[in-house]
Amino acid sequence: MKNTEEAFKWIVGLLQENKIPFQLSGGFAAKMHGSDRPLYDIDIEIPDSYFDNLRPLVKNYIVYGPQRYLDETFDLLLMTLKFEEQKIDISGCENDKLYNYITNQWESCETNLNNAVRKEFYSLTIPVIKWQDLVEYKKKIRRPTDLEDIKAILQKNS
Repeated sequence: MKNTEEAFKWIVGLLQENKIPFQLSGGFAAKMHGSDRPLYDIDIEIPDSYFDNLRPLVKNYIVYGPQRYLDETFDLLLMTLKFEEQKIDISGCENDKLYNYITNQWESCETNLNNAVRKEFYSLTIPVIKWQDLVEYKKKIRRPTDLEDIKAILQKNS
């Protein structure tokens, strides 16, 4: 059985201890901003240049990457970890692209980590993508879970 709290505390502690800038994003951030759908993974963004610092610290938990990941929605630097059966996706935030299903074009989705808000979860205060930025991003990629998150986030924060 996955232990989300332990995985969260482990990866956040590791990032903070090693002074690796980050923010929570994706479904975990949506949960922190008001979505109540089941959590699939923990999504974290870090600057691309920090992957070399992080890789030796998590080498025993890597199940993918770090390498370029490309599918119909994303083109990004990605490393996937599994800790306590919880999947953790760590993506770069400097050279990423997403497919905007509104304009039907690929576009840059570079993230400025300085725009994150501080929120408390599992007794830790961490940087999280602002709900407005998360909604804007999820509107573009338009997967069913994203549309569900948008509705919940807007109901909670508008």
